Amino acid sequence: MSTLAPVAEPEAAGLGVFEKWLSVWVGLAILAGVALGNAAPHAFGALASLEYASVNIVVAVLIWAMIFPMMVAVDFGAVRRAGERPRGLIITLVVNWLIKPFTMALLGVLFFEIIFAGLIAPADAQQYIAGLILLGAAPCTAMVFVWSQLTKGDPAYTLVQVAANDLIMIIAFAPIVALLLGVTDITVPWETLLLSVALYVVVPLGAGAWVRHRLLAAHGGDERAVSDFTAGIKPLSIIGLLATVLLLFGFQAETIVTRPLLVALIAVPIIIQSYGIFFIAYGWAKAWGVPHAIAAPCALIGTSNFFELAVAVAIGLFGLGSGAALATVVGVLVEVPVMLSLVAIANRTRPHFPNG
Repeated sequence: MSTLAPVAEPEAAGLGVFEKWLSVWVGLAILAGVALGNAAPHAFGALASLEYASVNIVVAVLIWAMIFPMMVAVDFGAVRRAGERPRGLIITLVVNWLIKPFTMALLGVLFFEIIFAGLIAPADAQQYIAGLILLGAAPCTAMVFVWSQLTKGDPAYTLVQVAANDLIMIIAFAPIVALLLGVTDITVPWETLLLSVALYVVVPLGAGAWVRHRLLAAHGGDERAVSDFTAGIKPLSIIGLLATVLLLFGFQAETIVTRPLLVALIAVPIIIQSYGIFFIAYGWAKAWGVPHAIAAPCALIGTSNFFELAVAVAIGLFGLGSGAALATVVGVLVEVPVMLSLVAIANRTRPHFPNG
């Protein structure tokens, strides 16, 4: 995981030295998390217990720090005009809700009932498939703002895409999961869902809008004041990302060390799904002539997962020690390295898209 290519060439994406080698720092954070998690399991256990409605408070604060700089950059005038450019939103919604959940289920069945059938007991295989389905039905809410920022995505349009997904998730998540799992007693953890949306979208967006208003008011409406401010606090996003990675891998350090083969088997369909969904959405955006600042976040939203919701539902339906819960956790572990590689691809292919 720590050998990923640099996120982007500086001339291609305008990233600083620290961001250019972000994949290296993330690799080091992964190693540090696993080492510290095994060396001090009680300390990480105490941090993991600081949660409400299955949302870890420490991780929530770090994610807030990650996405706040981008929220300051959101131009609400551009949000209102997003409807004039519907193609990116259409791609996001079709891929996330009509393609992703069903392809994830198909990959789960393919690998755990056919390819890995000789390695995993049938009962366990059904649990892992269930966990994959929960991941596939929960598109990202928070981390996509980080990936969008790293690809110089349009912050206003990214906000619109995330908000639309959140609204659909409230209505469609339970029916899709019930359909694919073949059960009818899905209990959606509404506290988790609504609290996550509030913490990761509403609160930082409100704070960002207030700071943006104050900056523009103090500088006569000069947008350079906003740009200078966000550039100054941008390291906060990277620090938050690295700290989040360290904590997530620290929380799961014992599983990674004691069950590495199982983690690797579960990771295979998740990785295939991630790259497949990205290239479906990204290729569609390219064919439709969608500007890169919209196309990159559009593809990355579907690739990333709302892991808090998936983990919470897996625990609620199948139990904390279930294979379904483990599969959702593996999704968390796989996500950051995979997403960084896709950020690199998006940045390096920027010249092939219209600027818009």
